[in-house]
Amino acid sequence: MTYDLVIRNGRLVDGTGAAPTPGDIAIVGDTIAAMGKVEGAGRREIDAGGCAITPGFIDLHTHLDAQVGWDPLLAPLTYHGVTTALIGNCGVTFAPCRPTDRALLAEMMESVEDIPRATILGGLPWDWETYGEYLDSIDRLNPAINLAGLVGHSAVRFYVMGQRAIDDQPTPAEIEQIASIVGSSIAEGAFGVSVNRLQGHAMPDGRDIPGTHAGIDELLAIAGAVKSGGGLIQTIPNYAIPMQGEMKILREIGKACHRLLWSAPIAANSQSVAYFNSCVAKMVADGTDVVGLSSPRPGGFISGISAEIFLDLLPAGESWVQMKAMAFDQRLAAVRDPGFRARLIADAAEQRGYKERAARTFPLGSGRSPDWMPPQSESLLSRSQETGKPPAEIWLDAMVESEGRALFLIRSHNRDLEALDEIIDSEWALPGLGDAGAHVTISMDSAFSTLILSHWVREIGRFTLEAAVRRLTSLQARVLGLTDRGVLAVGKRADINVIDTDRIAELQPQMLYDFPGGAAHLSQKAVGYRATICNGTVIVEDDEHTGNRGGRVLRNRAH
Repeated sequence: MTYDLVIRNGRLVDGTGAAPTPGDIAIVGDTIAAMGKVEGAGRREIDAGGCAITPGFIDLHTHLDAQVGWDPLLAPLTYHGVTTALIGNCGVTFAPCRPTDRALLAEMMESVEDIPRATILGGLPWDWETYGEYLDSIDRLNPAINLAGLVGHSAVRFYVMGQRAIDDQPTPAEIEQIASIVGSSIAEGAFGVSVNRLQGHAMPDGRDIPGTHAGIDELLAIAGAVKSGGGLIQTIPNYAIPMQGEMKILREIGKACHRLLWSAPIAANSQSVAYFNSCVAKMVADGTDVVGLSSPRPGGFISGISAEIFLDLLPAGESWVQMKAMAFDQRLAAVRDPGFRARLIADAAEQRGYKERAARTFPLGSGRSPDWMPPQSESLLSRSQETGKPPAEIWLDAMVESEGRALFLIRSHNRDLEALDEIIDSEWALPGLGDAGAHVTISMDSAFSTLILSHWVREIGRFTLEAAVRRLTSLQARVLGLTDRGVLAVGKRADINVIDTDRIAELQPQMLYDFPGGAAHLSQKAVGYRATICNGTVIVEDDEHTGNRGGRVLRNRAH
């Protein structure tokens, strides 16, 4: 028999957790046609000698809703083996949307996820009103990978209530309408609804986005519609209030909808892991299928003169504000200038919480790959106490010595390495929260799949290869109810990675200027991906995009 593609001589890591086995894999169209010792020839063949053959990875927390409009290759996520991504997280989506509300939804996405409004409005076709029409439109863009979507509570609420959605509570009739639209969106293909409860995710005028303070009656009505449609609720809890009350609300809506996906970043002490474990145990006892997502490394903000953030999100000192307005070459000249440098150091010392921020700011190192997890002794504050230099001076020294290429990470979550080690293999917590497509000038957390295979598997030995692959594939597919992806088996969709596990590694993040209008964004490539295949189409080969696009919009079929 002749196949479209045969991958030969690899180690089959099938995504179930089973031990790797030597073998080949053959593809016809978008489907796996044979595995093991494949006798027939392929119209094209890939030699996987020395490599693992795995299912394509699945990322359940992205914000690629806008980027797909101008970058259907969806970099940098596709450099890291991802073949399916869930969009529409955190309550903010572009549908449903009346034509008169397009600018408002774009502004909401810009304010919450740091994606430029003008880029959103100019980069998407905006030829939809309902959520199903939105999915049709995204499918016509022919993305490189599969996209599954959630309908956003904020968008639904605004569609029903208009401006009242921001500050007011809905009437009983409006609650019924909100739940009805959620239900119809799921019937049209949404995998569920996303609900954002985190204060600080705000409109441009500073008010919390619609739905942040939704009452339990509204949330339970939404949960009922989700359950009826066979969907799930994705939510980010409000970590700004005591967690006991917040987790009680999560338990109630989880019990009502039966399927809950929540963002579970851990605080700076390991006690939160034990608390989360107890909360999840109660939800499971209620019959809730609950999964949390947590980063497998400290997450946060990239700091450097090539980035958009320095020692703080909003540098208060005049000199730092001036430097932020400069181009890169001007910034480099400024940090070399003794007088300006002295002003930078003095102004930094006047910032509120300066030492606290310095205690969670760490160098990413000068090697080919970033070091995301140096010990506390490497923080700016620790180095300052050791050398007697102010933290800002150490930061500036690194900029001068590296010709401006040095980068730091300001850790914001999962920064306690002991707690991180505890949560990464919890049964209920899967790797995620990469936020691909969001916070594009200040954050680069979306390469976690490569980090898991390079750091946690090869370098540390915390996971076996098969255990790590299972957490990146079949367990993620189960959350969405995808039965045709996430494992390697005859008859499944041909979403596949061919990975040199001895070589796989992240490269250092870098700032690019190739978004519409020359807008800046951080990106990050990898090495070790001999091939990534989506629906039988080779989209990455030898760590580079082929330009081919094999993705499609996936639709919830549970109903």
